[in-house]
Amino acid sequence: MSETHSKSRQQAEKAFGATQTQFFARGHAVDELNSIAQARDEKTQRLREARLAKELQDSLNPPPAPTKRGKKS
Repeated sequence: MSETHSKSRQQAEKAFGATQTQFFARGHAVDELNSIAQARDEKTQRLREARLAKELQDSLNPPPAPTKRGKKS
C-alpha cells in the first residue's frame, strides 16, 4: 500500500525534513556548548576553592624569616 504523493507534496516533505534536520542539529550544538560551559564553570570553581585553601594555609603558616648571613671574606 504505497501512496503516491504529488510532486509539490514530495518537495514540501523534503524541505520539511531538511528543516527538521537543521533544527535538531542546532539543538545538539546548543547542548554541546552548554556542557562545555558547565565543565568550564566546574573547573573554575575547583581551582578557586584550591586557591582559597592555599591562601588560607599560607596565611596560617607564614614562611620562615630569611636568616642573616655573615660577610664572606
